Amino acid sequence: MDGHAVVVGGGIGGLAAALALHRTGWPVTVLERAPELGEVGAGLTLMSNALRGLDALGVGAAVRAHGRAEAPGGLRTRSGRWLSRVDGADLTRQLGTTALGVHRGRLHGVLRDALPAAALRTDAEVTDVTTDPDGARVRHRWRGEPAELAADLVVGADGLRSAVRSRLWPEHPGPTYAGTTAWRAAIRWDDPLPTAVSWGPGAEFGMVPLGADQVYWYAAVTAPPGGRAPDELAAVRERFGDWHDPVPALLAATRPEQVLRHDLHHLGTPLPSYVRGRVALLGDAAHAMTPFLGQGACQAIEDAVTLGAACAGGPAHLDAALARYDRERRPRSQAVARASARAGRFGQQLRHPVAVTLRDTLIRLTPSRVALRQAARYADWHPPRD
Repeated sequence: MDGHAVVVGGGIGGLAAALALHRTGWPVTVLERAPELGEVGAGLTLMSNALRGLDALGVGAAVRAHGRAEAPGGLRTRSGRWLSRVDGADLTRQLGTTALGVHRGRLHGVLRDALPAAALRTDAEVTDVTTDPDGARVRHRWRGEPAELAADLVVGADGLRSAVRSRLWPEHPGPTYAGTTAWRAAIRWDDPLPTAVSWGPGAEFGMVPLGADQVYWYAAVTAPPGGRAPDELAAVRERFGDWHDPVPALLAATRPEQVLRHDLHHLGTPLPSYVRGRVALLGDAAHAMTPFLGQGACQAIEDAVTLGAACAGGPAHLDAALARYDRERRPRSQAVARASARAGRFGQQLRHPVAVTLRDTLIRLTPSRVALRQAARYADWHPPRD
């Protein structure tokens, strides 16, 4: 194939897109602004849609080897009372495959290793992207020096504050604060744990077993943006230290330097298109969403697989391919983003005591198979055929 694709951003979505294109014959260059290619973060859950996408990319088995199938779990109150429980066998029957807890760095490493080393260019900060009917150009600073690449296709996978989106979609207002700040950590943990989420008024604590005797925990509270504490672990202990077991034990096993804190942002204004000329947006650059459905990385993987399938015919059919990508991905990913925002308002962000009581009662009265079926519809996706 004579065409050349440039992927801006070397995160999970960018590497998955590069791999999808590479597997269909596209020469690919990935531009990552960080000096070293790596993934900052803790853990994540890969639902069946993401696992099917990784299988389509040829790396599903390798990712599963680094993760842990999700243990039975469900929803609890801050006191530990179960509101809803999920059986692992039911989960597998509903989704076709079990969900997987995996460290972000492990997933990133598998994707990175599946690409030719020569395709990866670090310390490359994009300064401008232009597009015309015949292709696109990407200007960047590579190791401090000006550089430029011509491309038949440019994929903007550069995250929440995408430079590609800001250059080619200047009318879009960009990300907005979702009303929540969150702490995360991946720690050593040898004892069995459920995959569970616990709710308190305006607060949520979740735990996900990972591979290699690790567990990923996160804590989230409704708060103004920009808040920081001298000791973030102490701030989490102050807010969640009296919650049910094993929350205090998880926090006691965490070192302060393991804790990450980020305010949650999303694209509150949906994009009218993910494509402009020969440029396509993907992942958070296209549809950054809140994490309340655990679908952020999953949707980025769906994007990547769909883009690769659409572009398998090469540069000669690229306009039709990109139109297909936008047509297939934008409605679904934006619907998932809206559903995730609703889930946050119904879950972690709910604070009024009466509303919390009504919600908890409703969940307790809903059969678990019904709740699971409702959640499973967001993971009901299969890779497209080329």
